[in-house]
Amino acid sequence: MSHPSTTPADSPNSLMGKMLIGCILLGGIGTFFYFDLGHYLSLESLKENRDTLLAYTASHYETAAAVFILVYILQTAFSLPGGAILTLTGGFLFGSLMGTLFVNVGATAGATLAFLAARYLLHDWVERKFGDRLGTIQEGFANNAFNYLMTLRLIPAFPFFLVNLVSGLTRVNLGTYVLATSIGIIPGSFVFAFAGRQLGTINSLSEIASPPVLLSFTLLGLLALMPVAYQKWKKTQSGTINSKP
Repeated sequence: MSHPSTTPADSPNSLMGKMLIGCILLGGIGTFFYFDLGHYLSLESLKENRDTLLAYTASHYETAAAVFILVYILQTAFSLPGGAILTLTGGFLFGSLMGTLFVNVGATAGATLAFLAARYLLHDWVERKFGDRLGTIQEGFANNAFNYLMTLRLIPAFPFFLVNLVSGLTRVNLGTYVLATSIGIIPGSFVFAFAGRQLGTINSLSEIASPPVLLSFTLLGLLALMPVAYQKWKKTQSGTINSKP
């Protein structure tokens, strides 16, 4: 009598791999909260260590940049809180342009790791459990993945970590995911890095409501309108093409 074949997803090696990755994720998240590392990812901590951080960055720029990118990768890969304050810190320490660059590298790499972890751990289970009901959504996302992801990345209302995890459960191509993420987070990262740069000249929290900082967050609010404007532009272009004889 023949026995059902064992799929790669059900093999002992695959199960061990998933358990190992799951333990790493739980261990990282548990360490973060057990040692209250979130305390260091706060505006108050940034201000308290302002001079020390600036002095270290000035004398060890390459090391500071490497450590910053690594911390951003870990924060994003483990879906930990603190992304906004890290982006502010990037602008504060490295300036608007370089801060945006370092944030982009760290956030994109971390988001890719979170995406791959979610896909490896949960994708097969989601496909087996909800494949019939999610077929249309999966197909639509696969066909328009770049536009979908760009919209989600441009709108700050969508939590960054949630987009990373949910995308891993879809059939989006890895290259498309990385490209859309890298491009889509540039505007928001720049706005936060620009605001962070202004913190370098602020000595008290009461000074945060300065015109440059308020301007940067106003730009961030306007950023949310970009996907809407893009969709209207697409409809206009489509209507123009269809109306031609």
